[in-house]
Amino acid sequence: MEARAIQSARKMRLVIDLIRDCAVPEADAILRFSKKRAARQIHKVLKSAVANAQQAAQRQNTPFDADTLRVSYAVVNEGQTLKRFTAAAMGRGTPILKRTSHVEIRVAGTDAAVAPPPAAPKAEMKEEKKPRAKTAPAAKAKKKSPAKKKKASK
Repeated sequence: MEARAIQSARKMRLVIDLIRDCAVPEADAILRFSKKRAARQIHKVLKSAVANAQQAAQRQNTPFDADTLRVSYAVVNEGQTLKRFTAAAMGRGTPILKRTSHVEIRVAGTDAAVAPPPAAPKAEMKEEKKPRAKTAPAAKAKKKSPAKKKKASK
């Protein structure tokens, strides 16, 4: 389940790290008693993900138990930044950046393996870079030797 929240991703990640790879009842308790504002928004997404899993089980006509589910994937990404301005001294305006975030939580049964977050392979990125052409040594600028001081004549 995905959701959008008007809070910075950095603050949301503090809470999402607490529930990653936890059982759903344990994650529910952590979020319910957390003092962070982000916990309420993440709790809504978790409940929605559990409801989606329940609906999928009903469609497939399989038994469902919410207590056996685990948070298999929990990520907070940065969303679009809302740009606003507020009044400042001497008729100026100072910018306000209202950062948003995208919360994504997936739940899976205990028998399912925990899915690692997708990572881009670093080896492919290095191969894409083109080598720079080397310049000839004659084209480089020569260093100047320090100027000698002239003696004052009397």
